[in-house]
Amino acid sequence: MRSPLVTTPEEPFRALLEAAPDAMVIVDDAGVIRLVNAQTEALFGYPRNELLGQPIEMLVPHRFRAQHPSHRESYSSNQQVRPMGANLELYGLRRDGAEFPVEISISPLQTPDGLLISAAVRDVSERKAADARFRALLEAAPDAIVIVDDAGTIQLVNAQTETLFGYHREELLGRQVEVLVPQRFHHFHPAHRHGYVDNRRVRPMGAGLDLHGLRKNGDEFPVEISLSPLETPEGTLVSAAIRDVSKRKEAEAQLAELYEQQRHVALTLQRSLMGSPVPLSGIDTSSRYFPARQGPGVGGDWFDMISLGGGRVGVLIGDVMGRGLEAAAVMGQLRSASHALAKTGMPPWQLMRALDAVVSELPDQLVTCCYLILDPDEGALTVCSAGHLPVLLVEPTGQVRRLPVPVSVPLGVGEVPHQETRLTVPPASVLALYTDGLVETPTSDIEEQIDALAISLEKAVADSSCLEQAANSVLAALLPDPQDYTDDVTLLLARIPPAPRTAVSAVLPAQPISVGEGRRFLRRTLLDWDCEDISDTACLLTSELLSNSVRHACDPLRLRLRRTKDELTIEVCDGSPVLPQARTASLDEESGRGLALLDQLATTWGTLPTQDGKAVWFSLALPTSTPVGP
Repeated sequence: MRSPLVTTPEEPFRALLEAAPDAMVIVDDAGVIRLVNAQTEALFGYPRNELLGQPIEMLVPHRFRAQHPSHRESYSSNQQVRPMGANLELYGLRRDGAEFPVEISISPLQTPDGLLISAAVRDVSERKAADARFRALLEAAPDAIVIVDDAGTIQLVNAQTETLFGYHREELLGRQVEVLVPQRFHHFHPAHRHGYVDNRRVRPMGAGLDLHGLRKNGDEFPVEISLSPLETPEGTLVSAAIRDVSKRKEAEAQLAELYEQQRHVALTLQRSLMGSPVPLSGIDTSSRYFPARQGPGVGGDWFDMISLGGGRVGVLIGDVMGRGLEAAAVMGQLRSASHALAKTGMPPWQLMRALDAVVSELPDQLVTCCYLILDPDEGALTVCSAGHLPVLLVEPTGQVRRLPVPVSVPLGVGEVPHQETRLTVPPASVLALYTDGLVETPTSDIEEQIDALAISLEKAVADSSCLEQAANSVLAALLPDPQDYTDDVTLLLARIPPAPRTAVSAVLPAQPISVGEGRRFLRRTLLDWDCEDISDTACLLTSELLSNSVRHACDPLRLRLRRTKDELTIEVCDGSPVLPQARTASLDEESGRGLALLDQLATTWGTLPTQDGKAVWFSLALPTSTPVGP
């Protein structure tokens, strides 16, 4: 047997070997142990003298001893510094017979006595245990886990990945991760992957995007992916937790469909309650209503335009505080009530008082409302506001101002009078009425937003004479995100028409002679207007109204005639506030048939309180061939 200390070539290595952190075993080309360090004694449990001179196979488990000499001889014929048993599971054998996993790095040493082989042996039991725990956690994860390197090569997968994508594990390891991505995304995916590697942090992948996976059989399915960086000695790995969200997407689609159905029903109900104002002849208007895009999608905004006769127009806008079907139902009640009350010619302050009584009977309701009556012939506007936002007026000069209208408390507070104001407004001015959804935001002051509305309104009207285009411009300026209304948005624009050139009036005394004078004035005017075809009917009905005023009223008495393209309106004003009441006349009575004649012969008729008393009016349709006078 060769003596372990026959020669001294190993002497220069002793200090170096003892300082090495790993167990160092030096063998000759016959596999006999020539030198070991203290770490070898500690690792394998042998004293040094029991190792020296023994074959290296004594440190190898019995199940590997038969193959070990051939591996050792193969290294002797191809000497280089390298790990031993690359891609193999290597084990050492302790003196007590216990096996343990090891990593071995081997190096050739040329000496005067021949070739020596140095083996650095490291116990990797703790690392293997950690790897086992990691793999156990990986396999226990509820999601598919795919771990790739910075080049996108799949390094590790778990069983859930095999189940989800339909591949065996061996089919995925070493392949590019794009094998799990639908073909239509292959062009973009590497860039996204490199972007994550450059800015790696724990985050969802493709936030805000619809992501899809690709199964082995070619089926696509929606997924959610969470990415996490893993720093390892070999470089950065990226762990992707992949979850199939097909069922959730199906449920979301069903919920979205159900939500849209319910929203459609709610909006249909709201629109039926709000109604669509009939376009009014002779006045240019544009309106916009958008239900909120958040929450139930319905609310309590409404607006209305009512023809009051004699060219007068009632314009009403309101907002029931709160959201949902309850607010929409209250809105429907108030719109119906306000429309009916306005048709009676009720002045704005009185209409507000009547609506206040309606709202006061509803539990926990507050409503802002503004009602105005426009009289183009007089160039006058009568306004009453119950807590509503200020009305804006764009004058013909282009200047925008708020109408100086007192704003009282909202409807529903009760016992607070609502004051109306009469203003003179120039023809061609544009009125703007709106609700708070257009100007109110959580982060801005509403007064500043109203000023912003005034600025955008001034520019919109200056840029276009078309109110439809102006309304679009205002909404684009005030609502940059048209899909994110937090409240109903209502905007109504109305251009004040000029007084018609075919409008005349005559002031008469409240005396019997005025009936004949009124008829003669009417005939002369109709002759000038080429309206002789309806002269007899107009004179009959006018005589009835003048007779009633002479009999029951007092000065001042005024006969007003107004003609538009398709109708003639005649109005008799007097100083009595008492409105006429229809009654059934007996056969021997001479009176009581005037209102019945209006019902039979007039196209429409009505009454209207005025500052000095009242007005009774009726309209007659004109033949389509009748030209409009100068």
